[in-house]
Amino acid sequence: MKTIYFLLLLLFLLSATRESSAFNIVSAKIVLTGKVTDQETGEPIPGATIYIPDLKTGAVSDGNGLYKINNLPQGKLLIQVMFIGYKTAVERVDLATTQTMDFVLVQTAAEVNEVVVTGTSMANEIKHNPVPMVTVDRIGIQQNLSTNVIDAIAKLPGISAVTTGPNVSKPFIHGLGFNRVLTLYDGVRQEGQQWGDEHGIEVDENSVDRIEVVKGPASLTYGSDALAGVVNLIPAPPVPNGTIKGRVLADYQSNNGLSLGSVSLAGNDNGFVWSGTASHKQTTNYQNKYDGRVYGTAFKETDLNGNIGLTKHWGYANLNFSLFDDLQEIPDGSRDSLTRKFTKQITEADTFRPIVTGSELNSYKIATLHQHVQHYKVYSSNSFIIGDSKIGLILGDQQNVRREFSHPEHPDLAGLYLVLNTFTYDLKYYLPEFNNWETTIGINGMAQNNTNKGTEFIIPDYRQFDIGPFALVQRSLNKLALSAGVRYDLRRFNNDAMFVLPDPQNGFDRQVSSPVGADHRFFKFNHTFSGFSGSIGATYKLSNCFLIKGNLARGFRAPNIAEISANGVHPGTLIYQIGNTGFKPEFSLQGDLGVSYSSTHVTGNAEIFTNTISNYIFNQKLLNDRGGDSIIVTGNQTFKYQQAKAQLYGGEVS
Repeated sequence: MKTIYFLLLLLFLLSATRESSAFNIVSAKIVLTGKVTDQETGEPIPGATIYIPDLKTGAVSDGNGLYKINNLPQGKLLIQVMFIGYKTAVERVDLATTQTMDFVLVQTAAEVNEVVVTGTSMANEIKHNPVPMVTVDRIGIQQNLSTNVIDAIAKLPGISAVTTGPNVSKPFIHGLGFNRVLTLYDGVRQEGQQWGDEHGIEVDENSVDRIEVVKGPASLTYGSDALAGVVNLIPAPPVPNGTIKGRVLADYQSNNGLSLGSVSLAGNDNGFVWSGTASHKQTTNYQNKYDGRVYGTAFKETDLNGNIGLTKHWGYANLNFSLFDDLQEIPDGSRDSLTRKFTKQITEADTFRPIVTGSELNSYKIATLHQHVQHYKVYSSNSFIIGDSKIGLILGDQQNVRREFSHPEHPDLAGLYLVLNTFTYDLKYYLPEFNNWETTIGINGMAQNNTNKGTEFIIPDYRQFDIGPFALVQRSLNKLALSAGVRYDLRRFNNDAMFVLPDPQNGFDRQVSSPVGADHRFFKFNHTFSGFSGSIGATYKLSNCFLIKGNLARGFRAPNIAEISANGVHPGTLIYQIGNTGFKPEFSLQGDLGVSYSSTHVTGNAEIFTNTISNYIFNQKLLNDRGGDSIIVTGNQTFKYQQAKAQLYGGEVS
């Protein structure tokens, strides 16, 4: 890991010296100036945001509505101008011929002309993207009172969430979730044992400025695990040049006594950008009208995020880090048979359970049985402009440490103890525009290593490697916009055999190297999954208000490690899980058709979809010959993953 951190730092330093290097063959620096005014009154609009998504740079108009953006390259760039109460103005400007651009904003009560960067080769207006998408800005995130970032999007059309606690939610798109929905942070995939339904998304919601959701197969640009769609959590863009901006947030929620504090600070000195966010929140047990306070639902979370970078005429280079630390109690719902009050486990045998006291129900102290999740991430996000082309490179390294403390008589001994290290890479080359065709070729993937260190084992130690080359083209022709692409994915698993024996000191299982007298928990397994994915879509502007769009996409997903190799009890779920090494990859074929209406004061969308998935993997309860529960470990139900064909269809109106 130290080697990876050194390489990321070296890449950032090399980027910082590009301006004086022989490699810098980009044309002279361009300065773009202009004025932002109100269409109805002609008056200047101070405080409007002028932003270039592909360069992550911009400015804010002054008291006279004037703006100035330095250090821009020659070439065509998409520029968006935003101000509350006005329709976002979006223009594609050729800076080789234009250095002055005025914007006239129209007052509106509806949000239109949003620009998105997820699932597309370059920044594009959402209305021109044939793939169904939905977005939430910072105001929308803050207005949704929630304890985690996924709950902030759970009520959007076509989106839902599976919640297994007040701070644990997983996104679902059109009824599909877990390893079928890929979660990104700033374009970097979030990897933290995503196969578990009680494994949340390790991201501080206070560091998220905007959320973009792709509602359909996004395997083309993101590979396996994006078969149902993508949730991209996007941090705030750099502040305008010459400014330092801070923010303090505080929140209190009465149900579970949530108290939250968050401090952010960001600056920009002639293209040298930096930012930082620190957050902390804690709760006691939440309450409902049936039980009062529910024991085992308190949590405590601490987060740190930081960024330094350079934004110049040659592009940008950013080095980012984050730390997520969450203490989360494990509820089991056990109650006393007479009083119906909650009880707690205090012995391994669990033969006697005392009633939880009122002070324990109202306490902020984390109980003995809990999970401790720590997620560390560092990544470098870069964009280099070379003549009329561009190179995008994102390299990241993250470590997820998940410990579930399930032994009441040994409170410091973790039952489930998983350490997952993930290195991600994403390289894109944006070819010069040819005959209005924008072409992008690229390759991305990841390398993973998982290690068990606890006393309970549900998945084996394994190594995984992904690689996926792809090509994407898009073109705009007056009222018609076209896009298409193709990709090939390859994922290789190598998991080790595992032998376990009871530890003579405490009686719990431990790994041993010799198979003599040991339980052969996992068998050695090597397998490669591969497949093609692609999409083709179009949007057509019927009038100034109506737009119709359609898309056909083939998605690919390789089975995850739990679906292949699981063999053990998952603490906190009371399930003995069994995998299946004979699985084939999932392939989906989804068609989407939608129509949208947008006027000064009203916007509306109607969408329908159909999705056929071959080799769909699902979890099925095992029964014995008499139709009763098949029990491998007493007190736990047994489930095994299976495969079948699945058909989903539906629609949304918003």
